[in-house]
Amino acid sequence: MTTVLITGTSSGIGLQTAILAAGAGCQTIATVRDVGRTEELRKAAADAGVQVDIQRLDVTDEESINACLDTVIDRYGVLDVLVNNAGHANTFATIETCDMARYRTNLEVNFFGVVATTKAALPHLRASRGRVVTIGSTRGLIGQPFNEGYSAAKFAVEGFMESLAPTVARMGVRLVLVEPGPVLGSRFGANSGVTRESLQRDAGVYADVLEPYLDWVARGGWPGAQSPREVAQVVLHAITTPEPAFRIMTSEWARDYAATRLADLSGAAVTAMTSSWLDRVEG
Repeated sequence: MTTVLITGTSSGIGLQTAILAAGAGCQTIATVRDVGRTEELRKAAADAGVQVDIQRLDVTDEESINACLDTVIDRYGVLDVLVNNAGHANTFATIETCDMARYRTNLEVNFFGVVATTKAALPHLRASRGRVVTIGSTRGLIGQPFNEGYSAAKFAVEGFMESLAPTVARMGVRLVLVEPGPVLGSRFGANSGVTRESLQRDAGVYADVLEPYLDWVARGGWPGAQSPREVAQVVLHAITTPEPAFRIMTSEWARDYAATRLADLSGAAVTAMTSSWLDRVEG
């Protein structure tokens, strides 16, 4: 039986991945930063008729990471798969109007949290010849205006995993990046606490640049959007298939979007596309 540890399972992709993994017969350790916020997870498990082992793990706290892994090894004797899913959206602002503390928090959760959890898990994954499945983002391939901090963190995750993959492969550990596009029906964005009104209020001199971008988002800035469960089904494939690809896009839209970046040697196509999101549309 495959033993899987998933970070950030209180809602969204992480919650759905935990339920699907448990339903597929995996011993599933569903971790959360705040064990007082597990009602949705517990209800989903009960509704699905599956069992998940809920444990506390804060990806920004190395003691928390190590304590959780110690519990897993003591209880199950092995760790086969780590799913890096925990994330935080708190920097929807351009850098001039965003304080550095928010940028640092963003990097701590979305990048260094992935690094720290992967580092702690690797000795156990070497022993099991297991794998690390990390939830990336198309925003880590094409930068999003007014979200430089989050895009930068996801770009960093891309570079870290791509650099690490051949090294740990020699030790029997496989790395997989699952790349979703827009995800609707998740509380990830809502948990940031921002609204259109607060974004415009805080944009300062950039308010006139932000307004058409928010209009673009409202008109259809979520092409190819998927539900958390649809993305989780792809994550389950990455967990269970014998030889997954290093990078797995979660939809045809995401594949086409990523291809724009990967085929654009000069960067002209990407910057033309993202600049168009800031254009005003008359009428």
